Amino acid sequence: MYDVKTRERTLALVSQGRSLNSVSKQTGISRAAIRSWQTRLEPLDRNGGAPCPRCADVPTAIENPSSYAYLLGLYLGDGCISAAKRGVYSLRIACADAWPGLIDACAEAMSIARPHNKVCRVASVGCQYVTSFSKHWPCLFPQHGPGKKHDRRIALEPWQQEIVDAHPWEFIRGLIHSDGCRIINWATRMVRGERKRYEYPRYFFTNKSDDIRKLFGDTLTAVGVEWTTLARGRDPFNISVARRASVALMDAHVGPKY
Repeated sequence: MYDVKTRERTLALVSQGRSLNSVSKQTGISRAAIRSWQTRLEPLDRNGGAPCPRCADVPTAIENPSSYAYLLGLYLGDGCISAAKRGVYSLRIACADAWPGLIDACAEAMSIARPHNKVCRVASVGCQYVTSFSKHWPCLFPQHGPGKKHDRRIALEPWQQEIVDAHPWEFIRGLIHSDGCRIINWATRMVRGERKRYEYPRYFFTNKSDDIRKLFGDTLTAVGVEWTTLARGRDPFNISVARRASVALMDAHVGPKY
């Protein structure tokens, strides 16, 4: 695998009017490789993918930032990146069998992020692991690191924060689809001396990582959603959205899993 600078230097020799044969003898690079570089300069992913927008000498913008914001939310919630072979990594996101639409949406977002890499679904008990292999997943998700996400610091890179700021609802939707839910809550109250039951919708987001919960809460605040933190015992694992206007906003942009 030759880097872009090596390819550019080699093609510069060809542009001087030298034959492919002479350039090949001088550089030790095959004529077939040099000929292919005249058509496409950028190297392909070792796993059959396209060049990465983030690890080039001059990083470029993500082509579909809205879809990326959704996939980022899914990854932070139920995703993991693991090293495979030869510098390739697997991105796996666990999706419950109860939500087939979510599984399809996850696979679509993963395919959009790396369109030349295959996306597969690995069945497990009660869920499917939507999986794709690429050496560039750590480039696209620099939050990757050793250990569990809630045991280490999670912070967005400036370019990721720009995407979330531009597409906050897709990021929120990804987080809800991974570690959240929309439920019908109920309570009772006295009405004219009679205890009556009433129901109301409510959103919950549950994650052990203080950093990920803060990312979720900050993004909710940015779009005008009011939220509160609820403790599970002594641990504040839950974020609740219960006010009617805020639930209406969530329903308009996120909705229940499907």
